[in-house]
Amino acid sequence: MLNYKIVDNFLPKKKFKELQKEIILSHEFPWFYNNSTSNSDSKDGYYFTHLFYWHKAGESRHYNIIKPIVDKLDAEFILRIKANFYPRTHQIQEHGVHTDFPFKHKGFIIYINSNDGFTRLGDGTIIETIENRALFFDSSIPHNSTTCTNAEGRINININYLK
Repeated sequence: MLNYKIVDNFLPKKKFKELQKEIILSHEFPWFYNNSTSNSDSKDGYYFTHLFYWHKAGESRHYNIIKPIVDKLDAEFILRIKANFYPRTHQIQEHGVHTDFPFKHKGFIIYINSNDGFTRLGDGTIIETIENRALFFDSSIPHNSTTCTNAEGRINININYLK
């Protein structure tokens, strides 16, 4: 069994609702098309992302909305912070198995909306998508994401960091 930790109600309700409003309801939040979910050579579905931070390029102008999450992490170095939007499909589609980076690092996911999609960890463990649920795990171990069928889309924020 893999080592992971789930924390429900990760952010205080008010802070989480503000985050949710900025990402889901704002017409000014930019999403960018990606033709593969697991790597550029895969044909495992498309999705949209927003890169809040990448250590090589700096931060987006929307970084302030995820600051409460970053402040709660015990991170020594942030590698990347991105939001993921997987559009609804008629049947749940599992994306390709991948690692986020090819070296040892930590992963954190916070689910922005509840739906029937999930994250599958390398040992087969399924983490349900429940809003304001945080998943701490080793994202250098293979894992994968999915679409959903019962919401407009599946939205999460993924942070990769060193501890």
